[in-house]
Order: sequence, then structure tokens, then C-alpha cells
Amino acid sequence: MLTAIPDLVRSIIAFAVVLGVLVFVHELGHYLAARWRGIRVEVFSIGFGQALKSWTDRHGTVWKIAWIPLGGYVKMHGQERPEDVAPEVRDAWIAHETFHGKAVWSRAIVVAAGPAANFLLAMVIFAGLFLFVGKPVTLPVIQEVMPASAAAQAGLLAKDRIVAIDGQPIQTFDDLQKVVSAHPAQTLQMSVDRQGANRTIAVTTGSHDVGGKPVGLLGVRGGEVEYQKVGVPQAAWGGVMQTWIITRDTLGGLVQMISGTRGTDDLGGPLRIAQLSGQVAQLGIANLILFIGVLSVNLGLINLFPIPVLDGGHLLFYLAEAIRGRPLPPRAQEYGFRAGLALLAGLFVFATWNDLTHIGLFRWVAGLMG
Repeated sequence: MLTAIPDLVRSIIAFAVVLGVLVFVHELGHYLAARWRGIRVEVFSIGFGQALKSWTDRHGTVWKIAWIPLGGYVKMHGQERPEDVAPEVRDAWIAHETFHGKAVWSRAIVVAAGPAANFLLAMVIFAGLFLFVGKPVTLPVIQEVMPASAAAQAGLLAKDRIVAIDGQPIQTFDDLQKVVSAHPAQTLQMSVDRQGANRTIAVTTGSHDVGGKPVGLLGVRGGEVEYQKVGVPQAAWGGVMQTWIITRDTLGGLVQMISGTRGTDDLGGPLRIAQLSGQVAQLGIANLILFIGVLSVNLGLINLFPIPVLDGGHLLFYLAEAIRGRPLPPRAQEYGFRAGLALLAGLFVFATWNDLTHIGLFRWVAGLMG
């Protein structure tokens, strides 16, 4: 039990840092956009509940750090719907500084700025890591050859580096995968560097169907990574592309979960994030920063889902308002928010169940009872 205390403390601290950065940047996006559009911001809070520390800036905004570190919020002047507040509250509003007093496109900018800030943070993190640490490139070096695979039958060995295929240079492991995938059940001439000696090996690839289309198989695993120094333009572009790749892969994984082609075991919540934060922090500050970048993409993406309560749901309502020329009826908005809350609550419970299963709580309880 005592040996678990350092790990627990590390996880708590890392989780607070990771979530604090993500929430602060997200809410800062809303805050800056609101100020830009002339909306008065009354409260900027990191966390919920009782404030541990608070102060008021010269613009009248109360900045708070609250004791429940599971999110945050920006409270804008007149953010409530006018029909939801008492007349004396509406009378105290400064008309030209209220959220609902602004045009629909201004409100949409403020709402979209939160997720946009998360995507921007990810780009900056990835670009910074590429610039100062180097851009990670997975080399076309074989780490493991699968038994009875095309590679094994051809005589490829671990530590072989694929230099070229049919005269086409291979720079990365991704290059190797792309060429092999495009040539199912075909013989390829591979130029191989084996312990400094060059040789040519003929490899007849395997084949398997993916969505009714044959895809080539080699049967090897890679993993040797080299960090290559890049300049500022390449680092900036790499940050953009890395953000896009994570966004694409995340959406692809969600589509697979919804379609049933992939399990939902990978769906995690706060407990999983806390556990991973501690594990990643143990690997060093660079890895923790990278983890923040990955989570920032996910947070921005999730908030754009068209679910009422989330930013994406608000944007959907504003789109309907722009098309209709007037807001949706209050009853329709209310039902939408109720459905959104129910969906999010269900996802939270499911993700927490996955988290508890993943950390072995139920096995531990079953062991006590057995």
C-alpha cells in the first residue's frame, strides 16, 4: 500500500496539471473572443464549487480557482436567456455588453473559440516539440518478424533496414507499409541493409481483405524512432499536420465504435486520464507535454460534437437561428439540452465503468468476496 503512494501522488499532480492547462486554454479562447466581440465577462473560473483563490481585474472580471478541478467556465454578461431571469436582473444588464444582445455570428465566434483554442494549443505543442526535440520519424527497420509471414518466408530478419522496394527509396516505416499495402500477393524486390551489407531479397507479399479490397501484408513490426531536427516552417507545418492526423484517427476510431467494428474498451474518462497522466509524467516532461497536446485535440473535437450543452450543440442552435432568422423556440432548446445532458451523463457513467474495469477495481472486489 505504501509503495503505491508515490504513484498516486504523481498521478494526482500530473492530472491537475494536464486538466488545468486544457481547461484554462479552452476557457481563455471563449474569454478572448468575448472581449473581442465587446461582451463583458463576469467570471473566469478554473474548476467548480467554492473558490480557493479569486481576484478581480480592472475590467471587472472575477478570476477564480475552485476546489473541484473537473472543468471550468466563463460567465458572460447577459448569458442567460432574457426570459429565464427576473425583470430586475434584466434591468441591470448593460445592453451593448450582453451575450444575447450580440448578433448570432458574434455569439457563434465566442462559442467556437474554445475548441479552436484547444486545436491551436495542440499545434503549438507539436510544433514546439518538433523544433526543440526533433520530429519523430519511425525508421524502416524491422523490429520483429511474425512467424510464417511473408517476411519470414523470404528470409527477412530483425534489425534489417529496408532501403528501397523495386528501386523506390524507402525513408520511413510508413513508406514501407504504403508500398506493401498497395501490392497484395505480389513479388517485390527489397533492397536491405543488414549489418552494413546491402543485399536484395525477393518478397512475395501476403494478402487480406479490408472492406472487400485486397491489401498487401508483410508480417513485420517496426518501432525504431529517430528524432530529426527541422526548421521553424517545417515544425509549424508539422504541428498542423500532427493535429490533423490525431483528429482524423480519433474520428475514425469513433466511427468504428459506433459501427461495431471496434470495441469500446478504449473509451475512458477522468480516472483513465489521471492514470495515464501519472504514467506519462514518469517518462519525462516532454512526454507529458505531448500528452497534453493529444488530449487538447480530443477536447476540442469532443466539444464540437453537435450535442446540446456542448459548444457544438450551441453552434447547431445558432445555425438554425441564422437560417430561420430567429432563435429556436425555448421549448425545443430545453428538450435539446435535456437530451444532451442525458447523453453526456450516460457516456460519463459508461466511461467511468470502463476506467474502473481497466484499473482492476472489480477484480479486486471479487477477490475480497471470494
